[in-house]
Amino acid sequence: MNLEVCGEAQTAIMALQVAAATSPDLAIVDISLGGSNGIELTRELKTRMSWLPVLVVSMHEETSYAERALRAGASGYLMKHEASDKIVAAAQQVLRGELFLSVRVRDRIATRFIPKRQTATAFPIDTLSDREREVFALLGDGYSTRQIGEKLKLSSKTIDSYREHLKVKLGMQSGAELVRHAIEWGRTKGPL
Repeated sequence: MNLEVCGEAQTAIMALQVAAATSPDLAIVDISLGGSNGIELTRELKTRMSWLPVLVVSMHEETSYAERALRAGASGYLMKHEASDKIVAAAQQVLRGELFLSVRVRDRIATRFIPKRQTATAFPIDTLSDREREVFALLGDGYSTRQIGEKLKLSSKTIDSYREHLKVKLGMQSGAELVRHAIEWGRTKGPL
């Protein structure tokens, strides 16, 4: 099976335009994009072109990223450090209509179904919704409540509600503790 690049884009908006103009057989999406994220782009691609298989490439090993990508409609999730060796095989597998997951991600997801581990939640961050993660990441990037509201096109009151939910879910006592935790998490995990 021969593969040929028919278009490239730096942002989600450009990617949607390129996909509409070229009608690719497969979209390979980086989870970290300027001005958006690959999960949202995957969701939008699948809304506009439901037949289009999407392979997400990411530096994040957390199973929650892979699960979110799959829920958004991705047919595969490949770790960037594996990409040079496996990108062609992953693309071919996804083009055949099969699911592709990096070995490490597949193993991590599989271990969640082993009965003795089912009750343990390793990371409270895994309990957050996509929007809560987005607000959490923006807090870690130094955005104020008002700035987050403007960026996400939500009211400051709504962002305040998200901040309260985040404190409860993550077991934080104050807004300062929440922001400090968001900054630390951002340094270790990178962009959503």
